[in-house]
Amino acid sequence: MEFAVTDELLGTFVPIAVYWLYSGLHIVLDWLGMDDYRLHPKGEEVKNIVSKWTVVRGVLVQQAFQIAVSLLLFTVLGDESGTVRKQPSALVIALQFIIAMFVMDTWQYFMHRYMHINKFLYKHVHSKHHTLVVPYAFGALYNHPLEGLILDTIGGALSFLISGMTPRTGIFFFSFATIKTVDDHCGLWLPGNILHVFFSNNSAYHDIHHQLYGNKYNFSQPFFVMWDKILGTYMPYTLETRKGGGYEARPVKLNQAQQTKAD
Repeated sequence: MEFAVTDELLGTFVPIAVYWLYSGLHIVLDWLGMDDYRLHPKGEEVKNIVSKWTVVRGVLVQQAFQIAVSLLLFTVLGDESGTVRKQPSALVIALQFIIAMFVMDTWQYFMHRYMHINKFLYKHVHSKHHTLVVPYAFGALYNHPLEGLILDTIGGALSFLISGMTPRTGIFFFSFATIKTVDDHCGLWLPGNILHVFFSNNSAYHDIHHQLYGNKYNFSQPFFVMWDKILGTYMPYTLETRKGGGYEARPVKLNQAQQTKAD
C-alpha cells in the first residue's frame, strides 16, 4: 500500500516542525547572548512556576492531541477521490489570508477573554499558560489540552473553512500563524524584526498580558489588536530601556473609566 504525503498531512505536521525550528532559533540566540534585547532580565525567569522540561512535555502533549484532531477532521471532510484542489490566484490567496487572520483573531479574542472571566476555566484550564510570567519562545503553546482544542484547533479549523483556502494554502497560513505566535512569546525585542513593522500585536504587547497588572488586558492574539481597542481591553505601553540592559514594556496608566469598562 503506497503512502501518499498529502497537503492535509503537510498542513498538520509542517507547522509543528516550524514551531520547534523557530523556537530553536531563539534558543540559539539566547545562547549567543541577547541580554540587550530581553524584555525581562534572565534572573526573572524564577517567577515561572514550571520548569522548561515540563513546558516541552506539555507542548508535545498538546501537539499530539492537535495532530489527532486534525487528522480526524481531514478524514471526515476530506475528498475521497484524491483530487488536489487547484490553487486560486495570488490575489484570492491574499484575501483568504486576511479573512483567516480576522476569523482566528475574533475567535481567539472572545474565547481567550472568556477564559479569564470564567473563574472555573481560568483556574483549571487557562492558568496553566499563565504559569509562565516571563514568556519564552517554546512556551508559546504551553496550554491545557482543552484550551489548545478550543483556541487553536477549533480556531484554526474555522479560519480554514470560512476563508475557503485550499489545504496547500493552509500549510503556509498555519506555518505563518505559528511563527507569529512563537514570536509573540519569545520575550525578546529584536531590532529589524519585520513582524513588528506590520503588527502592533507583538512580544511587548503580549508580555503586558502575562503580567499581573495586565491580566485583564491585551487579550488579542495572534495578529491584530482591534478587538482590544474596540472593547476597551487595550492597555497601551511604552518600551523603556532597562538600566541593566534590555527593555521593559511599561504600561501607560489608564483612566478610571477605561479600568471599569475592562473589568
